[in-house]
Amino acid sequence: MYTTIINNTKPMKSFLQLIRWPNLLIIVLTQYLMRWSILKPILSSNGFELQFSEFHFALLVLATVFITAAGYVINDYFDTRTDRVNRPETVIVGKTINRRLAILLHIVLNTIGIGLGIYISFVVGMPVLSLVFVTITGILWFYSASYKRQLLIGNIIVAVLTAMVPLMVALFEIPMLNEVYGAIMKEMQQDFLYLMAWIGAFSFFAFMTTLIREIIKDMEDFEGDSAYGRNTLPIVMGMKWSRVIVIVLSFLTIFALVFLFFRFLKDWLTFIYFVVFIILPLIYLMIHLIKSTKKRHYHIASTLTKFIMLSGILYALLANYIIHQNF
Repeated sequence: MYTTIINNTKPMKSFLQLIRWPNLLIIVLTQYLMRWSILKPILSSNGFELQFSEFHFALLVLATVFITAAGYVINDYFDTRTDRVNRPETVIVGKTINRRLAILLHIVLNTIGIGLGIYISFVVGMPVLSLVFVTITGILWFYSASYKRQLLIGNIIVAVLTAMVPLMVALFEIPMLNEVYGAIMKEMQQDFLYLMAWIGAFSFFAFMTTLIREIIKDMEDFEGDSAYGRNTLPIVMGMKWSRVIVIVLSFLTIFALVFLFFRFLKDWLTFIYFVVFIILPLIYLMIHLIKSTKKRHYHIASTLTKFIMLSGILYALLANYIIHQNF
């Protein structure tokens, strides 16, 4: 009886590992933080209210989660051979979940995600937004099948799609705000694009840190990617130049944060948060990469980048406090 229960839990555990459930939780966290900690307090401080209902917003989050989960499934489907070299302990497709079932899961998850996306696109009165979900689904397929094997193209695609996660929140909220408050904003000769500036800053940070992490992951996976003829940055340009590019991207991220602080924010809580949770870890990351020579060193760097990315997302909580205090 006990053995049967354990065996029955294995497929569910494998499924959750396959769809990267911690990453999906971060997506949920990101989108709700953008809504509740950025958009809502900014709108409230100007006498406006969110117009996208909580129910429909939850459907938007679910659509994002389902399409992302489908992307993880198809990525593992195409990566089975290289993963057996790079990280054999994590291989699921062809091991605990057969390849046909993986394709079926991919289709089902995508169908649900696209269906929800089409529905909420009609809810906000912009059916054209349905193309966003269809396009992302197609990009994730071609990324897994081809683009990720090409120099930098796969890295940039993942970075752009990650940047879309917070951006989707404003993309679906602003049309409804324009519908309700459009006449008022026209009289005031204003618009809601300032919301995009806030969300855009989070999206830019997500893009930069994801690009950094993707290159580091390619450095970690050098052995398997080389064995199967992939043209990743470390293989084409070498580990030395890959380090240089990551360091340059890290410097650019720090510069962007410093510019953002002195140009727009200028409060000491933000300064302390940026320095302690983002800038110093980025500096440590650069120093660590310079000294890195082994696979486990790059794995540590990749994990550190995850922490930096999460810190960037959680700044929304502090931003919420600052907005309430200042307005």
